[in-house]
Amino acid sequence: MTATALSSLDVFDTWAQVYDEQPNPLLMLEQRFLSQMLPDINGLHVLDAGCGTGRWLQFLAPRGAASLIGVDSSTEMLHRAANKIGKACSLRQGTCVALPIPDGTIDLVVSSFVLSYLESLKDFARELYRVTRPDGHIFLTDMHPDTAITCDWTRSFTHDGSTERLRVNGHSLQAIIDTFKACGFVLLANIQPTFELEERKIFEENDKLPFYEESAGLPAVYILQLQKRLPLSKLSDASESSQALHLSGARYALGPRSATEGSIEVERGHIRSLSAKWPLIGEPQTGRKETVDLSGYILLPGLINAHDHLEFSLFPNLGVGPYLNSTEWAREIHRTHATTIASHRKVPKQTRLRWGAIRNLLCGVTTVCHHNPLSRDLVAADFPVRVLARFGWAHSLAMDPNLLHNFDHTPPNLPFVVHAAEGVDAKSAQEIFDLDRLELLDERTVLVHGLALNHKAISLLNQRRSALVICPTSNQFLFHSALSATLIKSIHTVVLGSDSPLTSAGDLLDEINFARNEIGLDAESLFDMVTARSASVLRLRNGEGRLRPGAVADLIAVRDKGLTPAETVAQLTVDQVELVILGGRVQLASDSLFASLPNSLQAGLQPLFVDGIRRWLRAPIDSLLAQARKTLGRDLRVGGKKVEHASAA
Repeated sequence: MTATALSSLDVFDTWAQVYDEQPNPLLMLEQRFLSQMLPDINGLHVLDAGCGTGRWLQFLAPRGAASLIGVDSSTEMLHRAANKIGKACSLRQGTCVALPIPDGTIDLVVSSFVLSYLESLKDFARELYRVTRPDGHIFLTDMHPDTAITCDWTRSFTHDGSTERLRVNGHSLQAIIDTFKACGFVLLANIQPTFELEERKIFEENDKLPFYEESAGLPAVYILQLQKRLPLSKLSDASESSQALHLSGARYALGPRSATEGSIEVERGHIRSLSAKWPLIGEPQTGRKETVDLSGYILLPGLINAHDHLEFSLFPNLGVGPYLNSTEWAREIHRTHATTIASHRKVPKQTRLRWGAIRNLLCGVTTVCHHNPLSRDLVAADFPVRVLARFGWAHSLAMDPNLLHNFDHTPPNLPFVVHAAEGVDAKSAQEIFDLDRLELLDERTVLVHGLALNHKAISLLNQRRSALVICPTSNQFLFHSALSATLIKSIHTVVLGSDSPLTSAGDLLDEINFARNEIGLDAESLFDMVTARSASVLRLRNGEGRLRPGAVADLIAVRDKGLTPAETVAQLTVDQVELVILGGRVQLASDSLFASLPNSLQAGLQPLFVDGIRRWLRAPIDSLLAQARKTLGRDLRVGGKKVEHASAA
């Protein structure tokens, strides 16, 4: 095998012939992280600058962009891209410093493994500034220059028995950031992931394990997210006097399989930036700062509970199944447990709702869909969790005479939530078809439970693009049955809810545990079901379910066991949730983290023992305990867990 050095543009035409055939751990690592960082591109005008054979165009094409454009200087690269993408995008020949794109027409730019082949960073930065709209975002990735020098990495490919080396320019990461900043961009994210086990397999399969080992612990690629300056500079000016929160030292999750060590800066309740270092290089820090050292922890997006009845969290399980349907259960408990129901209802509803919020907060839930009337208390600024306010709902086909009226008066851009197919009898199985006959199944419909769904019903559900919320421990308690993994996996859109302690095992983590260990759902699916997918189903529009710049700062911290984010969530228990932040404000802390918080972040947190473990909560604990005990006595349980007064000492 011979090695040659090519400087001609023809090298990229040659490379195109083998580009997609030769495994590349750098591209695999970049794909794993960048795919989780990209925003929803539905309705956006998107450009892939230096698109090559269309690797990212292929990923972006099904995601509803208003327009998708790929630009590359190599005709052969573009030919290969055209074979992959077809008419799903517009392919144009051109260079990254003279893009064939009109001024101010692009919302989002991806430029993958391009910068090191460019002579002038400034020309590229100016060109991207020219083509992007105000507040446009760009994502830049490449081999990490520092590691390339340390490990003596070169750019090459093999073709017809020869190793062809490519000429590159060794731009430092700081030079790239400084150049783009000078040209009018601000840095939002600076991610520098290292090779992990998934990439190790590629090195092993190609007898290159020493290359993996020599780079262990070193950043293999960088991913930069930048934005045109104007909107963010306005945010900074308006935030001069506001408190900024810096979370440093932890790994933070970018998706079910991706986490990287670094810091998160929170400003005005939102994530301002993500960085591999603290403070974020290339950006000044503004306003008052409070720093929380979370070394040894992993940060996850706050969990989303897609179905709950908050006012029932002090109740025990009621009923002895199995039942045929939920109506049969409801009639029985009102006949046999009337005294228990009456005593619990004597607790002020406001108090019961707040205990429902605490039940969710303890397990890392920051957003709840409360399937009951929305009261003023639920949207109060001091309510412990965020409660979905903008959606339509009805109880069920059998028990809600206002079902049609409520559906018709739900705006088309909001979800409509209704119990359906909650049972195991023929009547329950028929409900999905009755709902369809009434034209109540469409892309905004969110059915809850669906235990009676069969393959025919699921096919209809998928056809109508409706979603399903499963609450498996509730179904197990009532009907001694739960949907199988096979049926769940055949449904296009499924998320997870906890239902209420009237029928469930406890909280959302109990549902996750049951779905993993008893049903057999995989960790990555479960992670999506309580984060990004649930946010999509509930039409949340503030970045809930993800940790990314601009998203609302809802997150939780648990001890880092070296697992993926998905595996961390799949085995999570209440005692492991040590920090919950809602909109940038600490809502829950363990003893150890409470002690490490600055005084300003401790203020307003009150202690509570939960099954013997003390947690500090932003809630009026003494008052809530007193109001509940007045009627229910001292043995209080929330979601089955014993709660007791705890001293601050």
